[in-house]
Amino acid sequence: MTLIKSISGIRGTIGGHTGDTLNPLDIVKFVTAYATYIRRSGKSSSGKIVVGRDARISGEMVRSVVCGTLMGVGYDVIDIGLATTPTTELAVRMSGADGGIIITASHNPRQWNALKLLNCEGEFLDKAAGNEVLDIAEKEDFEYADIDTLGHYIKDDSFNRRHIDSVLALSLVDVEAVKKAHFRVCVDAINSVGGIILPELLEALGVDYEILNGEPTGDFAHNPEPLEKNLGGIMERMRSGEFSLGIVVDPDVDRLAFICEDGRMFGEEYTLVSVADYVLSHTPGNTVSNLSSTRALRDVTEKHGGCYTASAVGEVNVTTKMKEVGAVIGGEGNGGVIYPESHYGRDALVGIALFLSSLAHKGCKVSELRATFPDYYIAKNRIDLTPSTDVDAILDKVKQMYSNEQVNDVDGVKIDFPDKWVHLRKSNTEPIIRVYSEASSMEEADALGKKIMQVVYDMQK
Repeated sequence: MTLIKSISGIRGTIGGHTGDTLNPLDIVKFVTAYATYIRRSGKSSSGKIVVGRDARISGEMVRSVVCGTLMGVGYDVIDIGLATTPTTELAVRMSGADGGIIITASHNPRQWNALKLLNCEGEFLDKAAGNEVLDIAEKEDFEYADIDTLGHYIKDDSFNRRHIDSVLALSLVDVEAVKKAHFRVCVDAINSVGGIILPELLEALGVDYEILNGEPTGDFAHNPEPLEKNLGGIMERMRSGEFSLGIVVDPDVDRLAFICEDGRMFGEEYTLVSVADYVLSHTPGNTVSNLSSTRALRDVTEKHGGCYTASAVGEVNVTTKMKEVGAVIGGEGNGGVIYPESHYGRDALVGIALFLSSLAHKGCKVSELRATFPDYYIAKNRIDLTPSTDVDAILDKVKQMYSNEQVNDVDGVKIDFPDKWVHLRKSNTEPIIRVYSEASSMEEADALGKKIMQVVYDMQK
């Protein structure tokens, strides 16, 4: 069974039996529940919902079911076609729609797809709203429109250009400086929508480029998660010495990783750190990332006189905390940059434009820029659970054992030592405890994670 229902949407592998996988019947039920929630929320004023999708092989099938269902409930559909997650988020706001559905399984392999659900601000539903959608779907507490109130279908492919224009208009995106720098970049677009929109963005910025895996077939050339182990092709291409920068995105273009001019990884965690450093040097203020992200963002923030805050894991938790503390920039260590001047969503286009602006102003190589930031390394481990495992009791015991250290229990348990940290968190999608740890070397980070894991194993004896 791969069908996963959560407050942020529904995802699963294509094919199989109803209730077990992502199939047309379950898509209809969940989309109907979402549309019913939007109408009952009292914020349904335009009668329009935006639909965008990445280039997954199953995308056209899922799009047809989603659009037909929304029309059957009585909503007009604005279909923006092949579009990034941030493009779809912005399209909701730009069109004055009541909500939006993004058809993408993000970095999951080709056999997966998913529905991500947006409110009228183009932001992900919060926990309360997500739970209400799940409850409506479970009870099948909905009805469909009659013949006179069916929705209409509207195709609008203008939003890629409108997204790019909005990025170019940001105050800290220095188009002229980027053009004068004469950058040449190599881009891995993973056979999805990055291959459509990134060339247009780079041309507008006056950047010369080469695209790898640019055809949006959805038949991904490699594992689509933008991690070093999956990026051998572009890293080897960068070693040719022909490029200033390597750029990697995931299939829906909300995650962003850079590669140095010599073929070495810039570090996924340092995407946000580097962009934040540039933003904070011009607009001092506060920052937010989740508890499992690098301490380097805190260091950079404090260097600029700001205050760093950690949120629970999950994009909606990050954006909620950003609003609370008035953060000028934030995001996640997985390469997700959230810049409120644009919108409250991870956006690789915004990240690329700000990073190139920073690089143009500094006049240095990418590897030289990376060397200006503190070095931290994150080790990622897991503890497999049995059905009888009392996770809450385990986390509470760990918290008590390290009560003399700085402990944060907003999302699992994070223990901050003076020069390192470890974060234990129960997964929402697998029967495991995720154990992330960070230190000044990978060996030390992994040793810290393994030490805490042994503490947990000893409790279970």
